[in-house]
Amino acid sequence: MEEKRYVVGLGEALWDVLPEGKKLGGAPANFAYHAGQFLGSDNTLAISALGEDKLAEETIDALKEHNLQYLMPRVPYPTGTVQVQLDEQGIPTYDIKENVAWDNIPLAPEIEAVARNCRAVCFGSLAQRNVVSRQTIHQFLDLTPADCVKIFDINLRQNFYTKEIIQESMRRCNILKINDEELVLIGRMFGYPGLDIENKCWLILGKYNLDMLVLTCGTNGSYVFMPGQMSFQPTPKVEVADTVGAGDSFTGSFCAAILAGKPMTEAHKLAVSVSAFVCTQNGAMPTLTADLLSRGR
Repeated sequence: MEEKRYVVGLGEALWDVLPEGKKLGGAPANFAYHAGQFLGSDNTLAISALGEDKLAEETIDALKEHNLQYLMPRVPYPTGTVQVQLDEQGIPTYDIKENVAWDNIPLAPEIEAVARNCRAVCFGSLAQRNVVSRQTIHQFLDLTPADCVKIFDINLRQNFYTKEIIQESMRRCNILKINDEELVLIGRMFGYPGLDIENKCWLILGKYNLDMLVLTCGTNGSYVFMPGQMSFQPTPKVEVADTVGAGDSFTGSFCAAILAGKPMTEAHKLAVSVSAFVCTQNGAMPTLTADLLSRGR
């Protein structure tokens, strides 16, 4: 029997501890959840590691509640948490606890088996801050089939990244997702001073031989660059509840639309609409409207 081809969110599994209580967070689960709303939750998978603690049990309960499939081996470290403070505009700042379970994701045989047959994978820089998870992520990416869509959603947090981690990840991905603030940092780090936003994006697209580069600029819209082609979409004006998980919903829906064979511009429009809707809802994993879902399938 042929192995199932999963769409995978790979990296940190953690709880966002917000002023009003804690919520399951982490880009991989958010990505897998939103991709799964379009592709079917039985076709998506969140991969990370959990501790041998009460919070790990709560994580599994929360994943099941969101109908999320997971591969999260238990390791002798605490399950990850993040203290989240929201400012008056609802913009979060994060204090990400270190030396936790998701820093120590093992390349278990069942994770290796998924890698060899992976349809798409989204990974970031945060889960690579520790050598154990970094090696697992690199090995996972190196095992994927040639046609696997590999999205590096760069996600720079605090001081948990280096030039080497970013370069290695850009070499291994075929789609880079970055925001305008991260692009400024990368420009400084890689020595691209003086170039405007678009030229920086074209330069990175060509230098790393990417299929696509997705640039989000908050309220100033977003771009998708492909060799010889560019799409720009304005950001819809909405009543913002919070922005937690909005970026992951953009990536998950964009990936799902690309896998469904939608043209780049159509996938981009959908991702913008989904992300705007998620901003109007509390938490990172709201149920999307029937209209949005029909546009991505």
